[in-house]
Amino acid sequence: MSIYFYNTLAHRKEEFRPIEPGVVKMYTCGPTVYNYAHIGNYRAFIFEDLLRRYLKFKGLRVIQVMNITDVDDKIIRDANRDQVPIGTFTAPYEQAFFADLAALGIEPVEHYPRATTHIPEMVALVQTLLAKNYAYKTDDGSVYFKVASFARYGQLANLKVAEMQRGERVANDQYEKEELRDFALWKSWKAEDGPVYWDTELGRGRPGWHIECSAMSMKYLGRHFDLHTGGVDNIFPHHENEIAQSEAATGEKFVNYWLHCEHLLVDDEKMSKSLGNYIYLRDLLGRNLDPAAIRYTLLSTHYRQKLNFTLAKVAASAKAITRLRDFRKSLQAIPPDGAYQIEELITKHFMAFTSALDDDLNISGALGALFSLMHDVNNFREQKPLSGRDQRELLAVLTKFDSVLNVLTGREETLTAAEQALLDARTSARREKNWAEADRLRQELLQRGIILEDTPQGTVWKRK
Repeated sequence: MSIYFYNTLAHRKEEFRPIEPGVVKMYTCGPTVYNYAHIGNYRAFIFEDLLRRYLKFKGLRVIQVMNITDVDDKIIRDANRDQVPIGTFTAPYEQAFFADLAALGIEPVEHYPRATTHIPEMVALVQTLLAKNYAYKTDDGSVYFKVASFARYGQLANLKVAEMQRGERVANDQYEKEELRDFALWKSWKAEDGPVYWDTELGRGRPGWHIECSAMSMKYLGRHFDLHTGGVDNIFPHHENEIAQSEAATGEKFVNYWLHCEHLLVDDEKMSKSLGNYIYLRDLLGRNLDPAAIRYTLLSTHYRQKLNFTLAKVAASAKAITRLRDFRKSLQAIPPDGAYQIEELITKHFMAFTSALDDDLNISGALGALFSLMHDVNNFREQKPLSGRDQRELLAVLTKFDSVLNVLTGREETLTAAEQALLDARTSARREKNWAEADRLRQELLQRGIILEDTPQGTVWKRK
C-alpha cells in the first residue's frame, strides 16, 4: 500500500513518491544549542523519529540531516555575557541534547552538520543570490533577501502576500505572520558581537539563521530533495524563507514534501517563559520516570494534533507499556513446536498497523492494532495453548512493530545482578523441590518489586 502524508506545501494529503526509488532524503530542523531542549522540542524530534523508522520499516533507505544551530543572536548574547567563546558556551547544551536523544530512543541520523563549520557554503549561496539580484547589500555591509523579487513567496504558509503589512527589513529573524519583510542573509559585524565573526568575501560578519538550513541541506541532500520536517512554528518565517532563498538560487524546486508537527501544551497552556511552564527532559528523568513512558506520551497523539502533556498521561503511558512488555515476556518461554494456529490473526493486525501508519502516520490506529493483537491472542490462549511456531511468529511481529515505536525495550526489561541471583537461586530451589526456600525467595523478590509467575514453560517475572 502507498504511503500518504499531509504536505504543508500542497495543503492536502498526497501520496509519497521519493525522487530516487527506494531512497528518501530528509532534512530536520535541529536544536539551537543556547539552552537545554524542552519537551516541546522533543515532541517534534520523536515525530520525526517515527517518520524515519516507518520509512525504513517500509524498506526505504533514509538519508537524514539534522542541523545543529551553534551561532545565532541568543548564543552570541549569552556567550559574551559569560565571557566565553561560543564553542565553549554551546558544548554542554549540545552534549545534553545527544544524551536526551539517546534516553528517548531516538535513532541517530546520518549527518549532524553544525552551522559554524559550514560558513563557506553559506557565503557561496549568498553570493549566488546577490549575482542573481535576489539580494542586496546595505550600507553597513549586511546582505538581505529581496522578498518582492520572489513571486512564489507565501506558498508554504498559504499567505495572501498582497494583504500583508510591508516592512523594510528585519535583522533578528523573528517577526509576525502579518508582516512581510526582507530578511538577513549575512549580518555585518557590530561591536556587541564581540569576538564572534568570520572574515569572508562578503566582509566581516556572520550568517543569518535562515541561510544556514538552505546551505547545509543542499550540501548533504542536493538542490532538490524529498522531505523537510519541523514544528508548525517553523512554517513562517523560517521555512518560507528557506524555500525563497533556495529556489531563487538554484531555479529548481527545493523540497517536495513538508511535514510539520503541532505544538505541545502543558496542562492546556502553551509553554512560554512568561508562564514559567517549560519542562525539560532532564527534570522528568530526575523524577525517575521511565524514558520509554515519556517517549510513548509524546508519540501517541497524532503529530498534526496539539498534545496536552501531563504527568498523569506519563503514568498512563507507563501502565500501557508495562502491559505490552508483560505480554511479550509471556511469549519468551517457547513451548514445543506445533501447528501455526494464529497466522490469520497476526496478518489481520499487521495489516491494520501498516494501513494506519500509511495514512499520514495515524499513530492511534497503529497502537490500536497492537493492543487488539494482544487482546485477541490472550483470548485465544484462554481456550487453547499457543504452539512454539505461534509464539515465535508473535515475537517476530512485535519486534517489527517496535522497530517503529521503540517502546518495548527499556530499563524495566532487565534485572539487577542481585535480582538475577535471587531468581537463579529460586529456580535451583524449585528444581530440588525445596518449596520452602523457593517461597522465601519469591517473597524476597516481591519485596524488591519483582512479581513471579510460574508457567509450564518456566518462570516469568515482571516489575510492580
